[in-house]
Amino acid sequence: MKYGYIRVSSRDQNEARQRLAMAGENLDAIFTDRQSGKDFNRPGYLKLQSVLQEGDILCIKSIDRLGRNYVEIQSEWRIWCCRFFRL
Repeated sequence: MKYGYIRVSSRDQNEARQRLAMAGENLDAIFTDRQSGKDFNRPGYLKLQSVLQEGDILCIKSIDRLGRNYVEIQSEWRIWCCRFFRL
């Protein structure tokens, strides 16, 4: 499966640029959050986590859409690597 993830920091921001960047990717689903990237406790991201499986593809416009803190983003990706690649 191929998924997209979109996050904007506030209700005032528009997700259109991120959606446009994913156009033509033939995504099975796009998960969206409209809240701060201060942590990973976001409804759309948690739903994405529940469906993402080994072999799936995740599309994001840029790494900062996952979160605000690069150390936390790296930590989150290490968790995914261990889950899927059993490192």
